[in-house]
Amino acid sequence: MTADTLTVRDDIVVCSFYTDDDYYRAHADTLRGNVAGLGVQLELEEIHKGPDDDWADLTRRKIGFLNGVCLANPDKRVYWIDVDCSLLAFPEFIASTTADLIGFQRGFGTPSSIGYLSKTRFWEPCFFGINTTPAARKFMADAATFEREMDIKATDDYFFEESWRANGANMTFQIIPSPAMLSKAQPDSGITPFFSFGASGNVAEFKLKVEQHSAIGGTAGAVGGALIGAMSGRTAAKHVALQAAKRVERALPTEAAHRLRRIADRTGMTHRLTAHTAGPGSTGPSTQAKLVNWMISSGQKGDAAAVENFYGKIEDRIVPGKPEIAAKEVANSFAHYASPERPGTPVTLAWWVKPFPGNFGDWLSPLVLAHETPHPVRYVPTTAKTSDPHLFGIGSVGRFIKPSSIVVGTGISTTEHLLEGSASYHSVRGPITAQSLRDSGGPDVESFGDPGVLLRRAVPLERGETTGRVTLVRHFTHANVPLVLPDHVDELDVRMSHPSRIQGFLEQLVGSDYVLTSAMHVMIACHSYGIPCGLINFEGLQNAVPGTGIKYADYSRGAGLDRDYDPQLIRFDLTKISLEDLVSQVRLSDDKLDEVEQAMRGGVEEYLRRAE
Repeated sequence: MTADTLTVRDDIVVCSFYTDDDYYRAHADTLRGNVAGLGVQLELEEIHKGPDDDWADLTRRKIGFLNGVCLANPDKRVYWIDVDCSLLAFPEFIASTTADLIGFQRGFGTPSSIGYLSKTRFWEPCFFGINTTPAARKFMADAATFEREMDIKATDDYFFEESWRANGANMTFQIIPSPAMLSKAQPDSGITPFFSFGASGNVAEFKLKVEQHSAIGGTAGAVGGALIGAMSGRTAAKHVALQAAKRVERALPTEAAHRLRRIADRTGMTHRLTAHTAGPGSTGPSTQAKLVNWMISSGQKGDAAAVENFYGKIEDRIVPGKPEIAAKEVANSFAHYASPERPGTPVTLAWWVKPFPGNFGDWLSPLVLAHETPHPVRYVPTTAKTSDPHLFGIGSVGRFIKPSSIVVGTGISTTEHLLEGSASYHSVRGPITAQSLRDSGGPDVESFGDPGVLLRRAVPLERGETTGRVTLVRHFTHANVPLVLPDHVDELDVRMSHPSRIQGFLEQLVGSDYVLTSAMHVMIACHSYGIPCGLINFEGLQNAVPGTGIKYADYSRGAGLDRDYDPQLIRFDLTKISLEDLVSQVRLSDDKLDEVEQAMRGGVEEYLRRAE
């Protein structure tokens, strides 16, 4: 057993533990670096995992460990944080709380759902503060007693809840607002996010294998029934089916769950259970939501006039907000590519279109394809079940390739999922995707390259005299990170879909002295044009971008670069680091662009032959 203690502030202590394996040691190293410089003391302890211990057994050890830290520090507020979570800051309202307990409500809920309305437990114990008061320490001591004496299969939050139900009536408590968590941050809330949640993959696996509480105000089933009763019939049926599917997957061993997910992907079940039947931000089949859906559907058919007509009807009912404006941009983008003014047979392309108004990297797929063919480009969801021919292009969406897919430059973000070996492959993003395809029983593909490298041909721009400014572009999952920027750094938003906006975005990149970005396809754009660029990520948020990180090496090797361009970790205050040291200049060769373009054209030609 080893322990690390960083003494910075003498009235509080943050603590956690981790098991003696490489995965959680890596999380522990990340947390150490994350907390360093926040002005808080960290106690981080390595524990041994016994041969018969499972995840549930280990989590309950949190109770005794946390109580031990409280006993060792009677005059300090003690805060637990799960080792795979991150602290972006340590706000004064947290550090100097006068409440007995402080934490997030279960599910990171808001006041409208406080307590046990829809949750069987009150607290979300991934970040939890215990004050020095007698009531707080009794709560912790009782939780430790329950854990020690109750011979049941249960996780830490079960014993926290037992002690809360025994002591809560005599305690003061403070709920941390949900926008204080990074993924729920709201730009206009006045709350700076300080916490990033790292959900362990074991939670779902063990949820049905450990003891669970019932809701105090009624059974969970009754609450769920009331909520479902408020939905439309179709929405309620989908809700029931989705929850049932999740319960089945949770009850299965990991490999069996992966096989089930594979079947769901191939049969279209994933699409039916996850597809939205109402517009962005809508909670039901209202007239407004239907108008948004009809507007988007009109765009997918290439009917720009109908898009404007439906948007006008939306304006007649409400003042359009961000969801409606975002949906309008997406509808216009669909209409641009599917326009009947483009001659010939429509070419069907699968790409990822959300979050609205779109993500720059994903919407490069129709932009590049439209440059390679004069035909209309029609959208099909990546998750939809179809036996009709269709193209797969840009994106880490290899999991959803189907037997009827024609693949050009598609990649993966993890090797967890099998790839469809019977699809037609003209190229893939890189050798890592190619190896995964071979491991899945598929063909040996030797043509590599992300089609995003073709940007300088699809949108011809030349670098001239630059502005003397630096441009920062975040991955959309980093939108709420509280950064401090130097005066010479400007920000651009990666969320867009329309080609006119993409062109304006690219013009600003080309005019910059250099670019810093946490979005891979922004780096790929820079490599296409030869713009100096640094790929970054933020300390403590390495897991915010989906996937295991293999996509960076996959792209780099597929593009024929001299090294892997993985993200460089930086802190949130960019005024304290040398930004230029993060930057390198790459301009992709014409030979590589020719290879990628040849694969694109081959894919289009095959599609047109098969679509006749």
